[in-house]
Amino acid sequence: MGNKHIIIYTDGACSGNPGPGGWGSILMFGEHKKEISGFQEHTTNNVMELTAVIEALKLLKEPCEVEIYSDSAYVVNAFLQGWVANWLKRNWKTADGSPVKNQELWKELYEFTTIHQMTFHKVKGHADNQWNNRCDELARNAILKNS
Repeated sequence: MGNKHIIIYTDGACSGNPGPGGWGSILMFGEHKKEISGFQEHTTNNVMELTAVIEALKLLKEPCEVEIYSDSAYVVNAFLQGWVANWLKRNWKTADGSPVKNQELWKELYEFTTIHQMTFHKVKGHADNQWNNRCDELARNAILKNS
């Protein structure tokens, strides 16, 4: 029996950038669905997008085959276009030698890629994907509840 196949949808939102932020994730395994969300008082959109993925992955108790669906080009392209691999080679520096922003979160997310078999998919934001829209709602509700 192979690894469990998990589908994760994630989204982050920020009211002002920087400003109060929220994130939402949905994990799906077979018939099971779990929704999680959270809030940060002073943050950025990108931090919320990364946090949504990391917090979902923290719930996995064993190595899994994970498909991540995000509308964040920042998160998805970092893996699909090899940015993360380059940052690792350059010791978390960008091409121009400056430190990678949000590198603590990137390092944490990268660690998960060494445990799980992960595939990243870009979804269109605010379109007709019900799960992406639900994550957006979870993220926004987290902001509303805390403001």
